[in-house]
Amino acid sequence: MNVTTDNVDGKLTLTIAMGEKFDFSQVESFRSAYQDLDEGVRHIAVDLGKTEYMDSSALGMLLNMQKVLSERTLTYSIENSRPPVERILKISRFDKKFSIC
Repeated sequence: MNVTTDNVDGKLTLTIAMGEKFDFSQVESFRSAYQDLDEGVRHIAVDLGKTEYMDSSALGMLLNMQKVLSERTLTYSIENSRPPVERILKISRFDKKFSIC
Protein backbone atom coordinates (compact mmCIF):
# COMPACT_ATOMS: atom_id res chain seq x y z
CA MET A 1 0.00 0.00 0.00
CA ASN A 2 1.98 2.98 -1.26
CA VAL A 3 -0.67 5.52 -2.21
CA THR A 4 -4.24 5.61 -0.90
CA THR A 5 -7.01 8.14 -1.36
CA ASP A 6 -10.02 9.10 0.70
CA ASN A 7 -12.74 11.72 0.24
CA VAL A 8 -13.63 13.51 3.47
CA ASP A 9 -15.66 16.56 4.54
CA GLY A 10 -18.66 15.50 2.51
CA LYS A 11 -16.34 14.77 -0.42
CA LEU A 12 -15.00 18.35 -0.47
CA THR A 13 -11.48 17.17 0.42
CA LEU A 14 -9.42 14.53 -1.32
CA THR A 15 -6.72 13.09 0.94
CA ILE A 16 -3.82 11.39 -0.79
CA ALA A 17 -1.82 9.34 1.73
CA MET A 18 1.69 8.38 0.71
CA GLY A 19 3.62 5.35 1.94
CA GLU A 20 7.15 5.18 3.36
CA LYS A 21 8.81 6.28 0.12
CA PHE A 22 7.70 9.20 -2.01
CA ASP A 23 9.98 8.98 -5.01
CA PHE A 24 9.95 8.40 -8.77
CA SER A 25 8.62 4.86 -8.32
CA GLN A 26 5.33 6.44 -7.13
CA VAL A 27 4.75 8.71 -10.13
CA GLU A 28 1.94 6.65 -11.73
CA SER A 29 0.20 5.92 -8.42
CA PHE A 30 0.36 9.55 -7.35
CA ARG A 31 -0.91 10.82 -10.69
CA SER A 32 -3.81 8.37 -10.74
CA ALA A 33 -4.81 9.52 -7.22
CA TYR A 34 -5.94 12.92 -8.56
CA GLN A 35 -6.42 12.20 -12.26
CA ASP A 36 -10.20 11.68 -12.18
CA LEU A 37 -10.91 14.30 -9.53
CA ASP A 38 -14.56 14.69 -8.62
CA GLU A 39 -15.99 18.12 -9.52
CA GLY A 40 -17.07 18.69 -5.90
CA VAL A 41 -13.54 18.52 -4.49
CA ARG A 42 -12.26 21.90 -3.29
CA HIS A 43 -9.15 20.87 -1.34
CA ILE A 44 -6.39 18.30 -1.80
CA ALA A 45 -4.47 17.17 1.27
CA VAL A 46 -1.29 15.14 0.77
CA ASP A 47 -0.69 13.11 3.93
CA LEU A 48 2.99 12.35 4.48
CA GLY A 49 2.57 10.86 7.95
CA LYS A 50 4.11 7.52 6.90
CA THR A 51 6.71 9.00 4.56
CA GLU A 52 10.30 8.56 5.70
CA TYR A 53 12.01 9.23 2.37
CA MET A 54 11.24 11.89 -0.20
CA ASP A 55 13.36 12.89 -3.18
CA SER A 56 13.33 15.70 -5.74
CA SER A 57 11.00 13.79 -8.07
CA ALA A 58 8.36 13.87 -5.30
CA LEU A 59 8.68 17.66 -5.21
CA GLY A 60 8.19 17.70 -8.96
CA MET A 61 5.11 15.49 -8.68
CA LEU A 62 3.55 17.89 -6.18
CA LEU A 63 4.18 20.85 -8.49
CA ASN A 64 2.91 18.90 -11.50
CA MET A 65 -0.32 18.11 -9.64
CA GLN A 66 -0.91 21.84 -9.14
CA LYS A 67 -0.11 22.52 -12.79
CA VAL A 68 -2.44 19.80 -14.11
CA LEU A 69 -5.26 21.03 -11.87
CA SER A 70 -4.56 24.75 -12.38
CA GLU A 71 -7.88 25.37 -14.12
CA ARG A 72 -9.73 24.27 -10.98
CA THR A 73 -10.23 26.44 -7.89
CA LEU A 74 -8.47 24.25 -5.32
CA THR A 75 -6.45 24.69 -2.17
CA TYR A 76 -3.63 22.34 -1.23
CA SER A 77 -2.00 21.18 1.96
CA ILE A 78 0.78 18.83 2.96
CA GLU A 79 -0.03 17.24 6.28
CA ASN A 80 1.62 15.17 9.03
CA SER A 81 5.15 15.52 7.67
CA ARG A 82 7.88 14.00 9.80
CA PRO A 83 10.64 16.48 10.74
CA PRO A 84 13.18 15.38 8.06
CA VAL A 85 10.54 15.54 5.30
CA GLU A 86 9.19 18.85 6.57
CA ARG A 87 12.74 20.25 6.50
CA ILE A 88 13.05 19.26 2.81
CA LEU A 89 9.74 20.96 2.04
CA LYS A 90 10.69 24.19 3.80
CA ILE A 91 14.21 24.32 2.33
CA SER A 92 12.60 23.89 -1.10
CA ARG A 93 10.17 26.70 -0.23
CA PHE A 94 7.12 24.51 -0.66
CA ASP A 95 5.55 26.36 2.24
CA LYS A 96 4.94 29.14 -0.31
CA LYS A 97 2.83 26.88 -2.59
CA PHE A 98 1.23 24.54 -0.05
CA SER A 99 -0.10 24.92 3.45
CA ILE A 100 2.18 22.70 5.53
CA CYS A 101 0.57 21.41 8.70
